[in-house]
Amino acid sequence: MKVLVCISHVPDTTSKINFIDENTQFDLNGVQFIINPNDEFGLTRAIWFKEKQGASVHVIHVGTAAADPTLRKSLAIGADKAYRIDTTAHDGNHVAQELAAFIKTNSYDLVIAGRESIDYNGAMVPGILAGILGIPFIPNCVGLEVDGNTAIGEREIDGGREKLKGTLPMVIGGQKGLVEESDLKIPNMRGIMQARQKPFEVVPSSNSDTKTNDISFEKPAPKAAVKLVPADDIDQLIDLLHKEANVI
Repeated sequence: MKVLVCISHVPDTTSKINFIDENTQFDLNGVQFIINPNDEFGLTRAIWFKEKQGASVHVIHVGTAAADPTLRKSLAIGADKAYRIDTTAHDGNHVAQELAAFIKTNSYDLVIAGRESIDYNGAMVPGILAGILGIPFIPNCVGLEVDGNTAIGEREIDGGREKLKGTLPMVIGGQKGLVEESDLKIPNMRGIMQARQKPFEVVPSSNSDTKTNDISFEKPAPKAAVKLVPADDIDQLIDLLHKEANVI
């Protein structure tokens, strides 16, 4: 089984986010980047298929050379080969089109992408990708087993979970639950050294269309100051909840 895991290169959640050029560009100064958490859950599950079923695991990213360290980390975790499609990612449709063009000439049984990236939260890429390729898609996937040419996935729905069965090839939109945080792999020295010898290929862009562009960004309004109410003044608390918070 050949598995392709889509990797996003995203800011660490502890990074301080700022914008420059009249709020039209993300300020990269001092920002640490990581593997998108939803993608890391998918990568860990793919490595499980490698260890248990002998799967071949490749990773891919659409973007510039700035993401190379993140792809190298994916190799150190256990992926066999990395690809980077050499273009600036503009929107979810653009990324999906680039991935689809690559997959059409490089056949895979299973494509695992994160449900969404934690920077833009678009949640578009895996669904659009499956639509372009015309293959089954399981979004919000929290469980996945593969037996031969059959995949059984479990996804979150309102009020519960739904189990689905389909035939490979298939696209998965993974998230926490596909594996647990405790299952995530930390690269060790052996893995880091081996990653240097693993294939890493830069692929030219297919020059896909960009449907949207960012006009500007703005950060959420700062939280208001906390108001302390004496424990014995229930009337004041009710008054604040009613007139200021508008929750009663």
